[in-house]
Amino acid sequence: MRDERGPIEREAVESMQHNLNQAEPAIIASYGLIGAILLLGAAGFGADLYLGTSPWCLLAGLIAGLSIGLYQLSQVLRH
Repeated sequence: MRDERGPIEREAVESMQHNLNQAEPAIIASYGLIGAILLLGAAGFGADLYLGTSPWCLLAGLIAGLSIGLYQLSQVLRH
């Protein structure tokens, strides 16, 4: 098969790839933020079920996840 893409399409793909390469650290850090909130929130929820302290461990887990995630995000965006 012949490559029938024109120069405009090739430039568009190269431009998109360049933009994704530049944004990769921020994308990874944003997934880290979401992951930290979900992981520590779930750990807090589990602790609440085990200890019967609802909703305090959940809130502490969510706040800790948010804090850690935002710290990681700020470190990536700072560099």
